[in-house]
Amino acid sequence: MSYALLKMIHVGSIVVSYLLFFVRGIWLMQDSEKLHQRWVKILPHMVDTLLLASAIALAITIQQSPLNDAWLTAKVTGLIIYIGLGMVAMRFGKTRRTKIVAWVAAECVFIYIVLVALTKSPVLGLF
Repeated sequence: MSYALLKMIHVGSIVVSYLLFFVRGIWLMQDSEKLHQRWVKILPHMVDTLLLASAIALAITIQQSPLNDAWLTAKVTGLIIYIGLGMVAMRFGKTRRTKIVAWVAAECVFIYIVLVALTKSPVLGLF
């Protein structure tokens, strides 16, 4: 598979994954029943699996590793934090307020990850 196609799949799945997370967060704040629909519980996992697979394929294609490239290490670390916050927001938060704070924090981490990806710098991603 070509680099351009892999990157398009990766970026497309990022957009879809983020939009699904954003909408689920809005529904969380509205205490909407839509949040409990079956597709809402399944589709994000499918998209995120495609996102992760394309990320690994891209890293292999461009021959970069989180063990050797600081910007990729920052992205992977950010991703782990983003996933953890997302789990608190969507499932494990004890109160509605905790869930909303975790959702907002996850949004901030997502922005950091995107900035790191665009700048290829873990430090520049902060500014």
